[in-house]
Amino acid sequence: AAIQLLALVVQYEVEATVLGELGNPMVGERKECQKIIRLKSLNAHTDTSSLARKIVEECQLIHSSKLREVEQLLFYFEGYYDQEKKRISPRDFAPCAGVEDKVARIDAIDEYVELLYEDIQEKIRGATLIFQLARNPDNLEELIQNETVLGALARVLREDWKQSVDLATTIIYVFFCFSSFSQFHGLVTHFKIGALCMNIIEHELKRYDLWQDELQKKRKAYILFLRNPNLRKEHEKSFRKYQSLLTKQEQLLRVALCLLLNLAEDPRTELKMRNKNIVHTLVKILDRDDEELLLVVVSFLKKLSIFLENKNDMAETLAVEKLSRLVPCDHEELLSTTLRLLLNLSFDTSLRSQMVHAELLPKVSSLLADEAQRQLCMCILYHISMDDRFKSMFADTGCIPQLMKMVFDCGEKMDVELISLCINLAANKSNAKVICEGNGLKMLMKRAVKLKDVLVTKMIRNLSQHNGSTKSLFLEHVGDLASQISKVEEEAEEFVIECLGTLANLTIADLDWALVLKEYNLVPYLKERLKPGSAEDDLILEVVIMIGTVSMDDSCAAMLAKSGIIPALIELLNAQQEDDEFVCQIVFVFYQMVFHKATRDVIVKDTQAPAYLMDLMHDNNAEIRKVCNNTLDIIAEYDEEWGKKIQNEKFRLYNCQWLDMVENRPMDEAGEPFLYGEDGEPFIGDRDILERPDLFYSADGLISADGAISPEFYTDFQDGELGQTGYMSRYGATAALHSN
Repeated sequence: AAIQLLALVVQYEVEATVLGELGNPMVGERKECQKIIRLKSLNAHTDTSSLARKIVEECQLIHSSKLREVEQLLFYFEGYYDQEKKRISPRDFAPCAGVEDKVARIDAIDEYVELLYEDIQEKIRGATLIFQLARNPDNLEELIQNETVLGALARVLREDWKQSVDLATTIIYVFFCFSSFSQFHGLVTHFKIGALCMNIIEHELKRYDLWQDELQKKRKAYILFLRNPNLRKEHEKSFRKYQSLLTKQEQLLRVALCLLLNLAEDPRTELKMRNKNIVHTLVKILDRDDEELLLVVVSFLKKLSIFLENKNDMAETLAVEKLSRLVPCDHEELLSTTLRLLLNLSFDTSLRSQMVHAELLPKVSSLLADEAQRQLCMCILYHISMDDRFKSMFADTGCIPQLMKMVFDCGEKMDVELISLCINLAANKSNAKVICEGNGLKMLMKRAVKLKDVLVTKMIRNLSQHNGSTKSLFLEHVGDLASQISKVEEEAEEFVIECLGTLANLTIADLDWALVLKEYNLVPYLKERLKPGSAEDDLILEVVIMIGTVSMDDSCAAMLAKSGIIPALIELLNAQQEDDEFVCQIVFVFYQMVFHKATRDVIVKDTQAPAYLMDLMHDNNAEIRKVCNNTLDIIAEYDEEWGKKIQNEKFRLYNCQWLDMVENRPMDEAGEPFLYGEDGEPFIGDRDILERPDLFYSADGLISADGAISPEFYTDFQDGELGQTGYMSRYGATAALHSN
């Protein structure tokens, strides 16, 4: 609460001396005491030096050597007082005519209370005089002691608020003075002033709607009959009256909302307000033009917006659309408060979408030039940039060049909000082109390499993922990135991760990876980092991804195969078999390597990689199964022996249900299977089911005993080469081959 009554507390010690029989001191006792010096007038125009000297001269307990300390304390109180005055409060209230020249006295309070029992004008006069007393915090305690004052004010407000806006405004102002101090909230609540203010606000909003309808009707009549001077005068008279009523009403709304805002410090009171649809009421007032009223409303909404239910109400009432007209505005405090409210709301996905549709993106972007609002704007833009749907819109706002200038102008330490926003924007191709225009990429690389800046390197990594002209710009920076990998200290591991990730994105046909690996001696580093536990998993994963990228080159793939990287990858696959990301990336490396004859022979003949790939055909991860199948298809095409194994395994995989059904067929009463061969033996016995080709069906029934078309039968079935007759059409799908 605002503190206008300030005090200097002077602490001192009193020494009590007990004299002995001979008059000599025997026991000394020290007590700490304090004296309060009240300062009744302290403001921005107070001469603190003179006041400090006066205090030291008149207070014998303060030694003259403490003058400097007293002056500093007064200076602190003056600054604190000025800061408290900046709190949200109604505009200075003008007292009613005939009262402004009369100075209220606390000893005449009973006379002012008696005025509250007279007619409306006298009630206004009495309330105004009491308000003069209440504006001085010194008088609040004494006003509370007089039980009849607040009770009479509450009664008059409850009974007569509809008869006079001036009376209602003045009395609410009195209670607002009490609500500015938390210790008086219970008193205000006791008289149910908060609930009464809610009713008054609701009634005034209905009156406003009626005024609008009446004014609109007279305006239409005036437009239809332009030549009628009487209608014109009537319209102008109505408009002047409307303006006068509107000014008084907005003053009443301001003070009532300020009082409610103070009472809302108690969460229970705030919940009661929400149950009375305070959010809907506040959003409705956002259509007004009075900036002081809007400041109170937006401040109230900002306070309410931290709760989910209130935030949902704001989304339902389209509050963002109404707030968009306040950005930008000339009232600096209103603009700042509006941006803070938008920041609170921007955590919600649906409300971020409303902000974009309300065209707030270019408006907020334009405020980046305002240093006072820059931090808030960057936070809002960062939240919007988190949604991929809106990233591309930033390219048309003109904010990216300004953000890049801010990046280049800042020193070694960069604001997290700034670089985080840039990282998000760099993930979009359109934004990436704007960022890299001119010397953008070159300047970013220079800063990243010089400062080992992880976040800037992350931004560069996002830029490198876009195909086209942007990726080609990285050709001249490959050496800078590659040189950082092996020479950077272990403490900068995150920086190395981003460098590796950037290089892994550079799938450029003109890039000679073999030359890069040789010149910077990267092969030993890559092989060493493939050992499980040699580094953090994130770094090892980036190494695997980079190996997959360089393996696209024939000479690089051969170089890596000769270095023994393939067995190292298999060992890493065993160690990380539970991590789908690792498994998928390692299998992708094998996929890249089987395209080249040299590495394909090493993989097929010298390692057990095909066997591992066949096991991974059963993996639960769809991406892993897809890469495995593509890799095994290439191996089967070039190696006949592995081709048969792969074909049989695929047959088992696609027909596992049918195979289980045959192997576990029902038995007769004698414990024998229902199906027997010509020799009286079971079809299968102890043999593998695939060794009985007569179990497979062709389009005309059972195939020949030589099994000439099994399991190629399944391949034909997949390709749709089987006819519509035969077993499949006659007996339905119950005994059909099961496939994915």
